[in-house]
Amino acid sequence: MRVLVTGASGFVGSRLAPALEEAGHEVRAMTRRPERYRGAGRPVAGDVGDEASLREALEGCEAAYYLVHSLGDADFERKDADAARAFARAAAAAGVDRIVYLGGLGRDGDRLSRHLRSRREVERLLGGTGVPVTVLRAGIVVGHGGVSWEMTRQLVAHLPAMVTPRWVSTRTQPIAVADVVRYLVGVLDAPQAEGRVFEVGGPEVLTYLQMLTRVADIQNRHLFVVPVPLLSPQLSSRWLALVTDVDVATGRSLIDSMTNEVVVTDDAVRSVVPFDPLDYDEMVVAALVERARERRRQVGERRGGWLSRGARR
Repeated sequence: MRVLVTGASGFVGSRLAPALEEAGHEVRAMTRRPERYRGAGRPVAGDVGDEASLREALEGCEAAYYLVHSLGDADFERKDADAARAFARAAAAAGVDRIVYLGGLGRDGDRLSRHLRSRREVERLLGGTGVPVTVLRAGIVVGHGGVSWEMTRQLVAHLPAMVTPRWVSTRTQPIAVADVVRYLVGVLDAPQAEGRVFEVGGPEVLTYLQMLTRVADIQNRHLFVVPVPLLSPQLSSRWLALVTDVDVATGRSLIDSMTNEVVVTDDAVRSVVPFDPLDYDEMVVAALVERARERRRQVGERRGGWLSRGARR
């Protein structure tokens, strides 16, 4: 089927587009700068802030993946809500049969963070014009280039010892980005997935401290941790900005969400898209290997550039 992928150059979208092509689908990759796009699928111009451009991008599509959020913006709740409303209207006008959305885990009865409340609101707004929405809710997605994973990796890499706030004891259920993509592709062709909400996660429930410790162990690093329960989210986000390349606004949103337990309570998706997800150590190794390959590729490109410049002199 013909499918639009929003956020096609992003962390998940850049992996989803080639997987959809491999599964036999015709992919339209939505981007604000189609002339710069080098990924899978046919690039089409589109901006969630421009409803007319969304209608053009969605024209002729049977399904659409919504992978857009404004987490690094101080006003992300309003912007994400406006974008979801515009996309829902455009999808209905284009006659799209289904929207697939990647949201966030977290029990509705909990006092959810602003970030997770916004993800729930986007779920609701995407279905506001009657187009069926299939939702996959995930916690920490582990893979090279993912913000949450990079925060974890960089903390371990830069700090042999760290003071940690209360949120390191919160439980989560990390999942490999490759497995998220398998679920996203799998629900598209499944009639029983239409209009449903699924929770996705890896096989292990871990605290954030356990995740950090396991990453350190895999890399043969020693991690010394000193818990500081009174370290506030604001101070934590500024601390993150100092020792990682995660900006303060994004770090604050992520840390606020880390006070919420994000664990799968219903594994119904396993009967719709049956496979065995990677365990935590496997997904960490895969992310580290991908990063190492990317760094080698970048070094090779720089050396090639130096050699070609030298040859022209």
